[in-house]
Amino acid sequence: MLLSTETKNTMNNDINKLLKAKCRVVSKEDGSLNLSQIETLRELTPQWQFCANDNVLCRTFHFDSYIDTISFVNAVANIAEQHDHHPEMQVTFRRCKVIYSTHTVNGVTENEFICAAHIDLLHN
Repeated sequence: MLLSTETKNTMNNDINKLLKAKCRVVSKEDGSLNLSQIETLRELTPQWQFCANDNVLCRTFHFDSYIDTISFVNAVANIAEQHDHHPEMQVTFRRCKVIYSTHTVNGVTENEFICAAHIDLLHN
């Protein structure tokens, strides 16, 4: 699928907004994103999947070696600390599945996409 220059520029601006944004404290009253909002943000982080059954945003990363996997896990941990938003990670020899949700609202918020955008910079 070929995207116009205008579409690419808009997407780059939107991704930059995510990368400049800070995760915020979310209350139950804020609620989670609706499916339309999630799909709009997923366009910016297309390798991440929304798992509706679990209300999570996740992506599996593959690596050439165990040390590469662990280096990635440590880099994700640094991002999580910087944003005070910590994922669940399932780590195996050459794979790491990163799973994000906001427990307060039992769902996905913009915080997940902010962190996803930062993590994508590590691995793309």
